[in-house]
Amino acid sequence: MNGGQEKLKFIDLFAGIGGFHVALEKLDFQCVFASELRVGLSELYEENFGIKPNRDITKINVEDIPDHDILCAGFPCQPFSKAGSQKGLNDERNGSLFDHIVEILEHHKPKYFILENVRNLETHDKGRTWLYIKDQLENRLEYSVDKHIFSPHHFGIPQHRERFFIVGSLNGLDHFNWPTTTPNQTSIFNYLDENPSNATKLENEKLHVLDLWQEFLDSLPKSAKLPSWPIWSMEFGATYPFEKLTPYASSSRAIGKTKGNFGTSLLGMTRDEKFRNLPSYARTEEETFPTWKKHYIRSNRAFYEKHKKHIAPVIKKIQELNIPSWQKFEWNVQGEERNIRNFIIQFRGSGVRLKRTNFFPSLVTVSTQIPILGWEERYITPSEGARIQSLDHIQLPENIGSCFSALGNAVNATIVNLIAKELIIESAAPNLTINGHKNGKIVNNHIPISKAVGA
Repeated sequence: MNGGQEKLKFIDLFAGIGGFHVALEKLDFQCVFASELRVGLSELYEENFGIKPNRDITKINVEDIPDHDILCAGFPCQPFSKAGSQKGLNDERNGSLFDHIVEILEHHKPKYFILENVRNLETHDKGRTWLYIKDQLENRLEYSVDKHIFSPHHFGIPQHRERFFIVGSLNGLDHFNWPTTTPNQTSIFNYLDENPSNATKLENEKLHVLDLWQEFLDSLPKSAKLPSWPIWSMEFGATYPFEKLTPYASSSRAIGKTKGNFGTSLLGMTRDEKFRNLPSYARTEEETFPTWKKHYIRSNRAFYEKHKKHIAPVIKKIQELNIPSWQKFEWNVQGEERNIRNFIIQFRGSGVRLKRTNFFPSLVTVSTQIPILGWEERYITPSEGARIQSLDHIQLPENIGSCFSALGNAVNATIVNLIAKELIIESAAPNLTINGHKNGKIVNNHIPISKAVGA
């Protein structure tokens, strides 16, 4: 702000590593309260921003929270995430935290709020979760409310990471427009450091996994089209039932006449032994498999039958890998040169996944899924991950797992900054220019995030 006006005040709930704080501090707003449960992130927040967060928002009296103009909250997403329990508002640990946000809004009546969560929140429980949230904000608290899904790549930042944003205003939203997106993308190489000294090299055992899958690619005829569906090598040689009945719904005698992982004969085994020799996804207690799973199984078996004379030798080596997810492979780079080292790689629960170098994969809270630069055989560094989230130059957790868990949970500061400009700056001072933004027009989508206070 300028002209000697008093700074607008905000609170930062479920603050994490401080994405909201960085975004709003760039607009010269003042944080007067923060809350973060995790002790390591709470201490780091104080180090970065000079504010000691409250540790448990469920135990503080709402009247003890300072008055504020803006409430920000990236409330816990696990109850709504596809990767989580999906218990939603019924989640015993985190489901009721939205109601604490409601209590704070009801008591303090800030002019605005900005909330963020996973994309799945909008459709969770067939849309009923969002309808409950919307009803509380609009009808109980009398805010004007709007919602939108944004990803960093909508603003030129090369990362696919869709998130659900909710804004509210006590003075209506006639002034408000969601930030203008751009089709232009910045190269990922602008976010990478050259030969960083703190980079973690890829472990030898994972290099071995990549070498085996490279051997697999090299074994296939050049005319062979690589699958667009995930390669499940444990299906190569398997014949267990899956089309009409699952193994769970089949008799032990019927299963005994078939083959399991990598063509292992199940004859003469006990039922438990037979199931231990099936892929984990085939042991589920259901009468029939979903259509997508049957498609993957059917397609993998047909692919093997067509190409087994070429790939059988390397499949024997892949069979010896001691982690089942390493026996799966996702070639998400159709039409590209068959060189694994050319791409961004992730070791995921669903398999070894390759992505083109035009976008970073979504940073997630699972530290084992840190993106890997194949051409340098290293993980991206914490500072590169922070740059992707528009959180440059703040202090990060020293432990790499904790660091990427925090970055995976963080809100992208550029997106929040642009939303806040439209929601708050345009409402308070339509002709004010801040960071290249005037009269609702975005001059420069990507904002460089400078050092935070105390960093």
